[in-house]
Amino acid sequence: ACPNAALEHFLDGLIIARRGRKDTAPGALPAKDPLDNNIILKKIRIALELKEDDMLAVFRLGNMEVTKPELSAIFRRKGHKHYKDCGDQMLRNFLKGLTVKFRA
Repeated sequence: ACPNAALEHFLDGLIIARRGRKDTAPGALPAKDPLDNNIILKKIRIALELKEDDMLAVFRLGNMEVTKPELSAIFRRKGHKHYKDCGDQMLRNFLKGLTVKFRA
């Protein structure tokens, strides 16, 4: 088991290591949303600089077909009428596809 705080620090560190630190205005801290599958997927996408087509290819490698509208619905804000939760199976298949892509 991995606590949410540890996972969030890991993902933030991965983003900083691969893309560099983001310059923000002094005193301005981004609002923290509770960590969920949508945010985990979003942070991985940012860290690895994946575009929409790259994401769809990774899902295919994980044996899951995801359409462009489904993918864009995952990255929408909570409360948006087209927002969709990223389920555990979807995240698991994405991570499986990443494994295939980077180990091959």
